Amino acid sequence: MAEYDGLLPLNKPRGMTSHDCIARLRKLLEFRKIGHTGTLDPEVDGVLVLCLGKATKIAQYLLDYGKVYKAVVHLGSSTTTEDAGGEIIERRAVHTTIGREELKSVFKSFEGEIEQTVPMYSAVKVNGKKLYEYARAGISVEQPVRRITIYALKIDGKEETFQETIPFSVSCSKGTYIRTLAVDIGRKLGYPAHLESLTRIKAGPFAIADCLTFEQIESKLAEGRFSDCLRPLEYGLSQMDHWTVDDDTAGKVLHGAVLHAPGNVTGKIFAVFNQRNCCLAIYEQHPEKSGFIKPKKVLASNPE
Repeated sequence: MAEYDGLLPLNKPRGMTSHDCIARLRKLLEFRKIGHTGTLDPEVDGVLVLCLGKATKIAQYLLDYGKVYKAVVHLGSSTTTEDAGGEIIERRAVHTTIGREELKSVFKSFEGEIEQTVPMYSAVKVNGKKLYEYARAGISVEQPVRRITIYALKIDGKEETFQETIPFSVSCSKGTYIRTLAVDIGRKLGYPAHLESLTRIKAGPFAIADCLTFEQIESKLAEGRFSDCLRPLEYGLSQMDHWTVDDDTAGKVLHGAVLHAPGNVTGKIFAVFNQRNCCLAIYEQHPEKSGFIKPKKVLASNPE
């Protein structure tokens, strides 16, 4: 049985859950050790980074990366799930057009750090139970509010007026619900709204142009070149704060030593690389010893 280590940027098709994608890949590769770096709803397509073999050790750190999406908000109707898959709960005809400048002003109001109410149809837990379980049972419960960041929110296309559908691109922090953003945009424009479509085009360093479809993966497997599709785990950590150490310090890192904090690293969590660009470990600022760092996870045992 073949062994694989690395990151696979998948262009997830619509109609599949993230777990469906893992199951299909496990069957294709006859390889079990596969994880993902954050779920995408079944109706969403685009970038889904999968971790194979040793790369599963860094999956939790890739969850923190920002994301970029292309989406369409539909004005005039809202749904139970805030997207096109839910039941319509409110309608209001859109009789007038919305000018580009008005829309740009509304979009600008969402940029920066904002509060967002977690949707009822989500996997976030309240009192040990997922919100969507409450929703399906018809039970009302207080929805958590999160602080998220919208780095950029832009109108797609060159149209000067809009009516029922508005295409947009958004760059945002982890934990942002784009369907909730669509509903909030509609509310600010004075209409019920829902998310009509959504594609993730970037996650951390992975862009949609880097991603492979299942058809391309199957072709690579048939050619015996599937390993060429994988990126090293170091690539996945390329946007994390990092510290490159000499060989003497590298040996201490591999043994999980507590070390003096380097002056050039300020992040709470960062990657430690040797001089051959191999990631040895994830370290963090020591919670009890000021000026020291400690290992959070050692990734390498005998790096080349």
